Amino acid sequence: MSDHGDKCLKTQEQPVVFKCCDEELIGIIHAPEPKNSKGVLIVVGGPQYRVGSHRQFVLLARFLSQHNIPVMRFDYRSMGDSEGDGISFENIDDDIRNAIDTFFSQVKELREIIIWGLCDAASAAMMYAATDSRVSGLVLVNPWVRTESSIARTYLKHYYLSRLFDWHSWDRLLRGNIVQAAQSFSQMLLKGIVSGRSNSPDSEVPYTQRMLRGLQSFEGQVLLILSGQDYTASEFKDTVADSKAWSEVLERKFIAQRELPEANHTFATRAWRDQVADWTMEWLESW
Repeated sequence: MSDHGDKCLKTQEQPVVFKCCDEELIGIIHAPEPKNSKGVLIVVGGPQYRVGSHRQFVLLARFLSQHNIPVMRFDYRSMGDSEGDGISFENIDDDIRNAIDTFFSQVKELREIIIWGLCDAASAAMMYAATDSRVSGLVLVNPWVRTESSIARTYLKHYYLSRLFDWHSWDRLLRGNIVQAAQSFSQMLLKGIVSGRSNSPDSEVPYTQRMLRGLQSFEGQVLLILSGQDYTASEFKDTVADSKAWSEVLERKFIAQRELPEANHTFATRAWRDQVADWTMEWLESW
């Protein structure tokens, strides 16, 4: 049972402004008293900002700080209140590094950082973590591995095939434009088969490969949390199932896995958000 809100520790919420590539970034540090040497950096997933969907990042930060864990949440370039033009999650290493520098400068007790990321923030964390010795752990929530082929395969497996024996789906199909529906299905099928072919050796390394390599190189602790009612989580699970390399890395003993079968991508209910926070806290206390 969650004890959210039961603690009465003294905490401060301190706004910070710091630089990254000559742009000003905005963050909030949740500093408990006394402070743990282990801190959590919440990286936003886009398009998003540091409050989080349904205030999840605020609530998580306050919950962890009530358990002596310092937390920093921030907007990387072009997100929320931070400056900068549009930037992809694939290119925010500098943002994360500068955020960690700021976190360490403001909380002197820190000795190690856990990066917490939802969606493409989890993907960015995988690509970054092994490059910074201060990062000792990752919380990866519904990691983003979206490609044309992955979404096509996911829809085929989890949407179209599940409706083959659903009379209501057939009834709606027969009442609508059956030709248009058939074309849509065939296009999705072709994407799932043809687009799944590997890129040529001369092409840029796909971000999903960089995620995998980053996780393979990372020697810290990992907590993977997946929603049961989320296509992004389903794509990730299918990617793992179809890849020996992904399967092997997730079988490592220091990667803990949790799944919330009823939850959607952004954990829209209080019960789901509390469960994620509880899992995060329990995992942090286990090592």
